[in-house]
Amino acid sequence: MPSSTDSPVATARLGTVRRIGDAAGHNAFTDLVRHRGRWLCAYREGAGHLSADGAIRVLASADGRDWSPVARLERAATDLRDPRFVTRPDGRLQLLAAAVTATGDDAGTGDAGTGDVAGQAAGRATGREAGPATFRTLTWLSADGQRWGEPMPVGERDIWVWQAVWHGGAMYGIGYATREPRFVRLYRSGDGLDLQPVVDTLFLGGYPNESGLVFGPDGTATCLLRRDREAATAQLGRARPPYRHWTWTDLGVRVGGPALLGLPDGRLVAGVRLLDGGPRTAVCAVDPHRGVLTELVALPSGGDCGYPGLDWHDGVLRVSYYSSHEERTCVYLAEVTLDG
Repeated sequence: MPSSTDSPVATARLGTVRRIGDAAGHNAFTDLVRHRGRWLCAYREGAGHLSADGAIRVLASADGRDWSPVARLERAATDLRDPRFVTRPDGRLQLLAAAVTATGDDAGTGDAGTGDVAGQAAGRATGREAGPATFRTLTWLSADGQRWGEPMPVGERDIWVWQAVWHGGAMYGIGYATREPRFVRLYRSGDGLDLQPVVDTLFLGGYPNESGLVFGPDGTATCLLRRDREAATAQLGRARPPYRHWTWTDLGVRVGGPALLGLPDGRLVAGVRLLDGGPRTAVCAVDPHRGVLTELVALPSGGDCGYPGLDWHDGVLRVSYYSSHEERTCVYLAEVTLDG
């Protein structure tokens, strides 16, 4: 069987693309999971890219074609952002999202295309000082993806736990600091709720923030890490158990909203927003040994776009993402075939 060591994914072919979420003024920041025989797609609904009314919408589909809303999570005077599914070993689903509360006249200003929500909410994108924005990671639990329990805070205030995954009887998550100094931190939890730091400063420099995280069949952890500001190139980090010592490779390309997926044969693919030659959502091959990210296929997208969710089922890669290339910012589901 081929592995990421011998033969990274070489090509990809784009199949059907469907618009599945367009009910709000701005529909964005997606994730995708297959649970109990159906797909679930979660994303943020709001008036705009940065608005105080952000809520989490969950859609469900048995066939990947017809989608129906099954849940909407909201919180008064709070912008809920960037939902991420976590498949738990007890069969339940867990959902992580950021709860952002901003104050001050300038809060929420800036370049909505950068995705630097923490910086924008504090007015950093314009160089102006705004009232403080508070960030807290919330989590919900559900047996069916439709009925969700009450939200519970996890991690630390003003450290956004962007993504988490279970491995070896524990949940690992990577969070990034939304205030100075900017760094990312690795957490571990035995129950998925009590997150304790494993590596206080996993990476420092160039405003590290959003990340994708996977564990390989041999237990190796791989992290695809976004960076902004002056040093805006993405980093690829790898570590062996107990995941306290990491090696990092500069990929030499800028990415946004990274998602990372290990295929059954051990190869790695990523879903990212790329900016060179114009903003677009792309599926990429990841060669962790050479430290190379290779674009395989660009999905129909442009402008305000990206933040994909990835799921592999029956030999097809399904990608949820959002884009503003049509009349408004909507959520899409693409089917992609990968070749060796």
